[in-house]
Amino acid sequence: MGARGALVAGLAVAALAGGCGGGNDTKQPDLPAAPDTIDLSTPDFKDGGTIPTALTCDGAGTPPTVAWRGLDPSTGVEAVFIVEDPDAPGGTFTHWTLYGLPTATGSGLAPHGQFPAGVRNGMNSAGKQGWTPPCPPKGDDAHHYTFAMYEIKQGSTLPAGASPEQVRALLKGAVARGSFTGTYARKA
Repeated sequence: MGARGALVAGLAVAALAGGCGGGNDTKQPDLPAAPDTIDLSTPDFKDGGTIPTALTCDGAGTPPTVAWRGLDPSTGVEAVFIVEDPDAPGGTFTHWTLYGLPTATGSGLAPHGQFPAGVRNGMNSAGKQGWTPPCPPKGDDAHHYTFAMYEIKQGSTLPAGASPEQVRALLKGAVARGSFTGTYARKA
């Protein structure tokens, strides 16, 4: 293919991308794959639904209630929880990390983000421990927030306040996963 053919092909690809939304396409989270055997949910909104304003920076910023079932102590010893926004302007923004949840719980409920004693909060991309509520730039298309729980084979020795990168490193070789997604957009 000559230079002109390559230019025409490049323009055709660009035109197709522009017709599909171009730069406003939703980015996919790059969280590791694992068997989807953990049932993870929230009573606060449906999977794929809009996150209520009370859970965002436009409201009280309350953490959502998280429910889980299916942790299996015969295959893993610890659960790790992470919330990410892959649509953030500067790249993926980590809103929350937790680790140290024993799989022996099997199932559980964290009302308004209150996980059992002994669970450690890591840092988020805002430089704080715990939950940072969704707060996309005003006028952006809806951002997608992926809430995921992973079961890992070995217990972590990370102290409270570990970086998002350190927490993500725990997910390599995870034996199970569960997730749900919420969306949120702020009015311009």
